[in-house]
This record gives sequence, structure tokens and C-alpha cells, in this order.
Amino acid sequence: METHIHIGKIIRKTLREQGRSVKWFAGQLPCDRTTAYKLFKKESIDTALLQRISEILNENLFEYYCQNSKKWQKSQQK
Repeated sequence: METHIHIGKIIRKTLREQGRSVKWFAGQLPCDRTTAYKLFKKESIDTALLQRISEILNENLFEYYCQNSKKWQKSQQK
């Protein structure tokens, strides 16, 4: 059962789906674009930063972890 989450890729995908630019995202954090691109490469990030990004994107990014946890729990019950 795959339980791996690459949150950086999820953040980048969410930005694309919302039609937001990296420049916009970096301005909201605030950070420079280079730092934003580095963030997209991270498999995991600090929860406080994830909370801030969730607020910026108006998207509960913690939900990806909750869904994955539920799948893992179900697989353990079999």
C-alpha cells in the first residue's frame, strides 16, 4: 500500500489548477521565486508552513494526509 505523499508536488499542482503563478505564490508567502521552486521539490514541510500555504490557496492541504491515513488503516484491517 502506497503511503507516500510529496506535498511539494501537491502544492504546485494546486497552484496550476487555480491558475496562479509562482510569482503570485511567492509574493503571498512572502519569499522569492527561487525559494518557492525549492518548496515544490520538498517531500515534506513544517506544519506551520503547510497551514499558511493552505490559507493562501484556500485549500486544506492536510486533507491529503488524512485521506492517506484512512487508506492505510483500511489496508491494515484486511
